[in-house]
Amino acid sequence: MTRWLTLCLIGLAALAAGPGALSAEPADSTTAPYLQPGSPTFDLSISQFREQFNADNPTLPLNEFRSITTSRDQLNLTRAASKINENLYASTALERGTLKIKSMQITWLPIQGPEQKAAKAKAQDYMSAVIRLFTPSITKPQSLQKLQKLLSAGKSKRYYSTTEGAIRYVVADNGEKGLTFAVEPIKLALSEPLEGNNK
Repeated sequence: MTRWLTLCLIGLAALAAGPGALSAEPADSTTAPYLQPGSPTFDLSISQFREQFNADNPTLPLNEFRSITTSRDQLNLTRAASKINENLYASTALERGTLKIKSMQITWLPIQGPEQKAAKAKAQDYMSAVIRLFTPSITKPQSLQKLQKLLSAGKSKRYYSTTEGAIRYVVADNGEKGLTFAVEPIKLALSEPLEGNNK
């Protein structure tokens, strides 16, 4: 139990460090985007996510998410985690009250020995399944390819982020301490009205 909670907090802390983990930016810009006031949520509660994930991925079960309380939590945020196995878990940052998802994270603690290859493959199966859930039009091979590209770009970086449409992908690679992959919503700016459309 202690090891599981430690693993959970490693992933949450890695992403909460945000963009400032790699730079000397001012303190007010070091917070992860999902922690910022007014940050967006997916239109999906954690229970809806889990139900849909398990229906879409019968060989990749997700257990119920349990609330995690830390002293740094904000009033508008709830954290929860679900243990997959001894080296793999899912965690999430939720909007308090609605329990809609602000960030969905899969964290893997690398293991050594003959089981490493299978454990890594399983972790990547969960990560690519999360991609597919939030991007239903993507196929399994496409999601695995996208994941490999993201993990390669984020290799050995404490925080790597890239956006695609209304989604932000984040990789936090802490080597042997763990690898966290996250999918988060972003706010899309409304386009300016075209000239001549005002009547």
